[in-house]
Amino acid sequence: MAVKRIPFGEWLPDQPSIVGTMQDATNVIPVASGYGAFPLSANYSNAASQTLTNLHAAKFNNLTQVFAGGTSKLFKFNAATLNLDDVSKTGAYAGSARWYFTQFGNVLLAVNDAAKVQAWTVGSSTVFADVAAAAPVAKYITTVRDFVVCANLDGGTNANKVQWSDLNDETNWTSGAASQSDFQIISDGGNIQGITGGEFGLILLERGITRMSYIGSPYFFQFDNISRGIGCVTGGSVAQYGGITYFLSDDGFYSCDGKGIIPIGKEKVDRYFYENMNSSGIDSMSAAVDPVRSLVMWNYANISGGRSILIYNWKLGKWSAAETTTTYIASLATSGFTLEELDAFGTLDALPASLDDRIWVGGKLLLGGVTTNKIVTFTGTNSTASLIVGDMEEGYNSVMTLVRSQIDNGSCNISVASRRLLDGTVTYSTVTSTSTENRASVRSAGRYHRVKVTPTGDWTTAVSIDVNLEQQGTR
Repeated sequence: MAVKRIPFGEWLPDQPSIVGTMQDATNVIPVASGYGAFPLSANYSNAASQTLTNLHAAKFNNLTQVFAGGTSKLFKFNAATLNLDDVSKTGAYAGSARWYFTQFGNVLLAVNDAAKVQAWTVGSSTVFADVAAAAPVAKYITTVRDFVVCANLDGGTNANKVQWSDLNDETNWTSGAASQSDFQIISDGGNIQGITGGEFGLILLERGITRMSYIGSPYFFQFDNISRGIGCVTGGSVAQYGGITYFLSDDGFYSCDGKGIIPIGKEKVDRYFYENMNSSGIDSMSAAVDPVRSLVMWNYANISGGRSILIYNWKLGKWSAAETTTTYIASLATSGFTLEELDAFGTLDALPASLDDRIWVGGKLLLGGVTTNKIVTFTGTNSTASLIVGDMEEGYNSVMTLVRSQIDNGSCNISVASRRLLDGTVTYSTVTSTSTENRASVRSAGRYHRVKVTPTGDWTTAVSIDVNLEQQGTR
């Protein structure tokens, strides 16, 4: 037969290998035509004095400040030294739960399920402090319209309770005739697992989802159940962008626009995720949005003892995966650097990104994370990718003699796995590097053929492969 082009199509690990889907798309990101390179993480800060569990960037006017939450402390990134300076309130904090942040005007607020809501005024504070004596102890926090909203209160004692501040006043948490501050107990749905804000609030419970909408005096907020039965497994799976909230339920991944829920992983990656996720570490899960590339990602503990990332392109509806050493991921905006402050990294080779990267500008969104006690950014070199094309068939028996890659700005290594029967063992041949024309001569006989492609060089987009399959007779 003539050479046939095989596009790098959609990765659907929940589907069988013979339907033409990709069998592997690791350390890549889904793009319109094929897959792009996924960068390695690079150290952005020096080590904090304890393990980090979250990070957040607060921005007001032209000032961006980067913060990280530890097991019992709050830290601020110092661009001049790359250190994470302890900015906890006096005496630090009890508890070891993950910190969650929200910004309200020029005030950054933080909760950790043990301390009262903590406050930092961007540009003037030197340490965090209780926002108010009457403020709640909360596990989750967000901003809904002109209110600060806290959920899952009092160290779990009121795990289904929501409380909000007065209108445009994060310091007033006292209900009464002179305040719009109040609370609501949601009796149906179990514990609150997360909350997102904006024009309306979305409360994610174990077995349901409730929308909170501002209606004014005398009740202030109306609470409507928009999902019963489908809820959120863990707060670490919750991410929000553009009015859409993404989360993990008992049966897979969903998105919610405040009106209804959409299964985004059904028959695509849901079974794959639950088969490969370490269930004992589900509460270490984290989610983040990369708005530059229209991606939402989930970092989770895998059954191999490491950590993996699931990547979803919400514009294309396509998935991919990555392996990582990061323990937490988050959307991040950097504080920016002067030329003199770059000296803190030592040498040019030690910089976490090229000099023209948006990381140096400050205030620009990018994907970041935490590796144990350091802040990292995903601005390193290309990670080692793996793309496996699903089983190809040409008659009862055939032999593959050629593979030619279509990889923008790069080449690749090739290996082929051929077998007679679908229940046969998948064994890949010795790796062959493509020539200067991106061709690899191979000889692999069988009925079903898979090709594993590992892009090399400073490649940008892997689009497809061309293969030559010749029919064989049988004896």
